[in-house]
Amino acid sequence: MLYHLFDYLNTQFDIPGARLFHYLTFRSSVAIILSLIIAMALGKRIIRFIQRKQIGEEIRDLGLEGQLQKKGTPTMGGIIILLAILVPVLLIGDLSNIYTRLMIITTVWLGIIGFADDYIKVFKKKKSGLQGRFKIIGQVGLGIVVALTMCFCDDAVVRERVSQATPNAQEEIIIGRDGEEHVFVRDSKSTQTTIPFVKGNEFDYAWLSPWDGAFGNFIGWFIYAIVIIIIITAVSNGANLTDGMDGLASGVSIIVGTTLGILAYLSGNIIYADYLNIMYIPNTGELVVFMAAFIGALIGFLWYNSYPAQVFMGDTGSLAIGGIIAVFAIIIRKELLIPVLCGIFFVESLSVIIQTIYFKYTKRKYGEGRRVFKMSPLHHHFQKSGDGSIDAIIQRPLKPIPEAKIVTRFWIVAILLAVVTIVTLKVR
Repeated sequence: MLYHLFDYLNTQFDIPGARLFHYLTFRSSVAIILSLIIAMALGKRIIRFIQRKQIGEEIRDLGLEGQLQKKGTPTMGGIIILLAILVPVLLIGDLSNIYTRLMIITTVWLGIIGFADDYIKVFKKKKSGLQGRFKIIGQVGLGIVVALTMCFCDDAVVRERVSQATPNAQEEIIIGRDGEEHVFVRDSKSTQTTIPFVKGNEFDYAWLSPWDGAFGNFIGWFIYAIVIIIIITAVSNGANLTDGMDGLASGVSIIVGTTLGILAYLSGNIIYADYLNIMYIPNTGELVVFMAAFIGALIGFLWYNSYPAQVFMGDTGSLAIGGIIAVFAIIIRKELLIPVLCGIFFVESLSVIIQTIYFKYTKRKYGEGRRVFKMSPLHHHFQKSGDGSIDAIIQRPLKPIPEAKIVTRFWIVAILLAVVTIVTLKVR
């Protein structure tokens, strides 16, 4: 809103200083500061409100150190995160940008699904919360919306170089070491994405289609849509599974969000994209403002969520966080980097899948279920003692590790994965 107001004032009245809102760096700085202030200022009030309503976390005794002390800790704190993201974006974001709109829809959409799940758990006293199939339907529905937007919206394009001028091509002048060089480019609908460790650094989903022509192009978009749905569902649930320790999901998400913000800035800047020889995606630079608000909101929430937590984000926050990361990566065509960048989410989800499959297999074969890990998701495995009391293949570490140390070590791993992700821009 303020962005459009100052744009109007600058255009009509040429007011000094109004052009500041045209600079991404300025608006991103304002967004991160504003979201941080909102999260910290509203956070305490929301926590007190939740406590007055006695909206506390129900804790099952799983034999984890310090677990029972968390009983009654306010939950549904994801509301703090959502407000701290949406308010700055609505105020200083470019709401005419299709990608900004898509990120707002993602935040609200998954926030509502997560809120419904928390509401059923807390107020209806049903520990299972919202039925899994309804969560999946909601996530798939969002995936379809994102896929249709990427497919049919005229603003969702990539800029590619062509060997010669075409009716829709424009001329781009790049000044190189050898003088002036003319390059023809065009904005086109494309199923291209970034793939790491490969020369050329780009992959087209249309290559997976065995047919050529219009039908082959349709199959390429269909495959792309399926990938989008899978990624949104997987990352959203991965973030939800990771949210099991104080500050774990929020800290990891700050690191992931910072990396995605850097990638969005580089991909949306024609000079840096050309220098790094990566895909240039017009209009994605605006996403840096959204990601700045996302990071500020999570830092502000971490103030209250760090060990020992004063509030839990609940599914209201975790589902939205995972969805935001997934859709953001899809928009900037970096979704194939998610297994590396979101390695913590990936491993947490994988540990649950492995544990479930192996338990069911051994129960069917031996009549008694056995485990690979002492407990899943993986972060709880490190909290359990490896004294042999649990029939698990992996018993180490033998002594339980304090929760704060586990969280810090997961943060360190997330930082290393973020560095590797950025390095892939040049390692091919």
